[in-house]
Amino acid sequence: MSPARQPAAAPSEHRRPTLRDVARAAGVSQSTTSRALRSQGYVAADVKERVHKAAAKLGYVPDVMARHLRQRVSHSIGVLVSDLRNAFYADLAAGASRAAKKAGYSVMLIDDRLVAEEELEASEAFASMRVAGVVMTPLTARVSQYLLQQRIPVVEVDRQFATETCDAVVVDNRVASSKLTEHLLGLGHRRIALLVDELFWTTGRERVQGYELALLEAGVPLDPGLKVSVGGDVAAAQQAAMGLLLAADPPTAIFAANNVLAEGVWRAAADLGLRLPEDLSIVSFDEAPWMTLVSPNVTTVRQDGVALGEAAVVRLLERIAAPSAPISTVVFRAEVAVRGSSGPAATTAAGGTRHYADHEGALLVRESATG
Repeated sequence: MSPARQPAAAPSEHRRPTLRDVARAAGVSQSTTSRALRSQGYVAADVKERVHKAAAKLGYVPDVMARHLRQRVSHSIGVLVSDLRNAFYADLAAGASRAAKKAGYSVMLIDDRLVAEEELEASEAFASMRVAGVVMTPLTARVSQYLLQQRIPVVEVDRQFATETCDAVVVDNRVASSKLTEHLLGLGHRRIALLVDELFWTTGRERVQGYELALLEAGVPLDPGLKVSVGGDVAAAQQAAMGLLLAADPPTAIFAANNVLAEGVWRAAADLGLRLPEDLSIVSFDEAPWMTLVSPNVTTVRQDGVALGEAAVVRLLERIAAPSAPISTVVFRAEVAVRGSSGPAATTAAGGTRHYADHEGALLVRESATG
């Protein structure tokens, strides 16, 4: 006569319950327990119910990492963004997470805070966690190259460094920037300043190119003094805008190349008591929630960060499924939203009285944000 089965001992309060603890509690083997919890293979209905009840009672959570190590397959995606305080990157991360979850993948999200060393540390963490692939807004080329050397597929999003070796999902910055500048030109502006964060990234370079192309096509000479590289924070943009607006021949419009710089320009205009758009027009490449809360609302190029994040994950999963497929870049068009912060160019008469140029208004074609 076989001895009666002893009740399963409860796991220690100092450790997490394991698959073995669940199997003991349910009175079945570990392999049966594993099949029941993963709904793979045949398990009798009553046994499956008993296993799930035991797991719930013990508070068991599957060790996904251990399973990945055993199977040499990961269902986790790394997402590396530049600054989660910025609404654009937060939206991008949200879109990536949504698409990953839909495909059955978990997400490991890291914010590198625009610090190159933290970006490299994040890439090493992704490699050690054996993620299936990485979606990232790169600061430099070295991280994409490092991950590819680790045989981890990468999709660069928003900006590109490894155009020959990495898939990418980007916005047509050049065209959108040109259209935004054309909008100001159509309002009679000729002294249009551009504040840009940097020229090292493709985003900054292409937005400058679009701005310059629109001016040249309109026959407006390029003024180097109106193109200012200010770094990436509000205070620097505010200081630069103050310098431009207090000059002897100030701009009648300022084009901020991203939403952070736009906030700095807005603050400078407020500090100087300028009326928008009567005294100054402000436009921005990239949307932020505050832009529709202030009065007047800010004219912007709207990027759909959520759609970019979703598309980047879809492209990554396609790369995982077909590692040898040709490298591709998905280009989104961006929508120009004309609002109250841009208006007819102000001019100053010889006697110093400020008045405004006549203008019948130009209709700016709105583009749908489609891939």
